[in-house]
Amino acid sequence: MKYGRKRVLVTGGAGFLGSHLCERLLAQGAEVLCVDNFYTGVKDNIAHLIGDPYFELIRHDVTFPLYVEVDEIYNMACPASPVHYQRDPVQTTKTSVHGAINMLGLAKRVRAKILQASTSEVYGDPEIHPQTETYHGNVNPIGPRACYDEGKRCAETLFFDYYRQHGLQVRVARIFNTYGPRMHPDDGRVVSNFIVQALEGRPLTIYGDGSQTRSFCFVDDLVDGLIRLMNAPDDVTGPINLGNPSEMTVGQLAETVVRVIGSKSEIVYHPLPTDDPLQRQPDITLAKEKLGWAPTIGLEQGLERTIAYFQSRLG
Repeated sequence: MKYGRKRVLVTGGAGFLGSHLCERLLAQGAEVLCVDNFYTGVKDNIAHLIGDPYFELIRHDVTFPLYVEVDEIYNMACPASPVHYQRDPVQTTKTSVHGAINMLGLAKRVRAKILQASTSEVYGDPEIHPQTETYHGNVNPIGPRACYDEGKRCAETLFFDYYRQHGLQVRVARIFNTYGPRMHPDDGRVVSNFIVQALEGRPLTIYGDGSQTRSFCFVDDLVDGLIRLMNAPDDVTGPINLGNPSEMTVGQLAETVVRVIGSKSEIVYHPLPTDDPLQRQPDITLAKEKLGWAPTIGLEQGLERTIAYFQSRLG
C-alpha cells in the first residue's frame, strides 16, 4: 500500500457483481476507482456511492489501455449472461482478451496485485462432476458460447503467463452461478428469468426438461470469497472455484421460486440451447483450505432478498 488508504480499481464496477464489490471495498476502508463502459452495467447500481469522497467513477472500455495509479485491480469487466455476451460475440472476446492484456499491463507498470473474474464456463459441458480446478474442461471452441468460454480461458492463460514471465501477483477466481439484488431483469439468467416471470404471473420458461443442474451462490458470499482471495498469501494464485456446492435441478429452482413468491405461474418447456451444460457444481475444497471460505446464505434466504429487489424495480 503506497499511501494511507488502499486504492483499488474495479473494472466492470457498475455491473451486478462489480457494484457489490465496490460497496464492500468502500465499507472496508478502501479508495475505489470504478471503471465501466455501461454496455451491461447500469448507473443505478452505483448511484448511491457517487457522493462518497473515496469513490470515483470513470467511463472507459477496458479494450483500450488505462493509465491510473492503484494498488489492486479486480478485473470484473465482461458481459456474463448468454443474452448479453452473444449479442456482440467479437466484442465479448475482445473484452476478455484485450481487457486482460490491458489490465495486466497496468498491473505490471504499477506493481499492483490483480484478480481475474473467471468463470465456471471454462469447464464447458463437464465430463467430471463436481468440477475441480485441476479439470481442464470440455469446451466447444467454435460454438455460440465460445466467445465467452474461450475468452475467459485465454484470459486465464495470460494471467499465468504474466505471473511466470513478469513475477506479477495474480489471482484467478472461477465464479459459478451467482444471484442477488442488482441482477439485470433481462439478462436471460435462470434466477432473474424465473423471478420476473413469477412476479408478473407469466409462465416460467425452462429450457430442456429441467433436469440439468446448477449451483446458486448469493452475491454477498461470492464477494466475500473474491476479497479473501485477493488478500490471501502470494502463493495462493488460484484458479480457485467460488460458488455454492449445493446442487439442484433447474426444475427444482423453478418450483422453489414459485413457492417463495406464492405465484400461480405454470412451468413451460422449450428446447435446450446449443452447448448448454447439463451439470454445474463446484468442488470448493481448495477455497475452504486456502481461504477459509464457504457460502453461508441459504437459497431461500437469498431468493427472498433477490425477490424483494425485483419487486421494488418492477413496481
